[in-house]
Amino acid sequence: MQETGNKTQEPVVRVRDLKFAHGDRVVFDGVDLDIMPGCVTAIMGPSGSGKTTLLKLIGGQLRPQSGSIHVYGEQVSALNRRALYRLRRRMGMLFQSGALLTDITVFENVAYPIREHTGLPESLVRNLVLMKLQAVGLRGAAGLMPSELSGGMARRVALARAIALDPMMVMYDEPFTGQDPISMGILVKLIRELNDALNLTSIVVSHDVRETAAIADYVYLLSEGRVMDHGKPESLWKSASAWSQQFLNGLPDGPVAFHYPAPDFRDDLLGACRT
Repeated sequence: MQETGNKTQEPVVRVRDLKFAHGDRVVFDGVDLDIMPGCVTAIMGPSGSGKTTLLKLIGGQLRPQSGSIHVYGEQVSALNRRALYRLRRRMGMLFQSGALLTDITVFENVAYPIREHTGLPESLVRNLVLMKLQAVGLRGAAGLMPSELSGGMARRVALARAIALDPMMVMYDEPFTGQDPISMGILVKLIRELNDALNLTSIVVSHDVRETAAIADYVYLLSEGRVMDHGKPESLWKSASAWSQQFLNGLPDGPVAFHYPAPDFRDDLLGACRT
């Protein structure tokens, strides 16, 4: 638990001693972290450090080999299908690719989860969709097809869909990847403003350090199957950890080696000559 003012709050997501592997490759080896309510929590680390895998474990798409993940007090891996689907209705997800349905309009993409999970009349569905699109600045694009959208617009439509059912938590998987500076700035602003206006809990998975740190209340740095460092963004830039300094400042030299592990170069060359 973390102290917030005079209150002690329980985490929305509580991860303890998480262990997970893909075959022989260890992804997580004893990870502990807390996602606090009302906050934007960033999960950062190099490519291949398991950031997206962590979101899948939180959402119940994957199950840990050991350890526990509790979301809103429920252990995700212990839920049956019906209970898991009920829990997922409290979560929104912005996929890395946007994952819009290509054969239907922007309006229909945002309306889809509302129609799928509620029995609301069409007049109310229409109002809700227009409200979500207005929130991301794209009400005027409701009649467009996904193929007519820029990359930044598509990501914003995907965000409108992610909040269509008024979730309590939204997970963002690399929301800034492939975005131009203006689109990235818009997304950064939207994530922070929507989190505060809708009283959400947000998890932002990214390796875009500056943009993510600018909106995060708390940051976890993952690598080599564990939490390398964590804290408020301003404190991490003052961290004594050489790994944190290398990652946050993009330094070429440091604990993360340039060369992939290999035999001694001279022995490798001479060995080739001998054969």
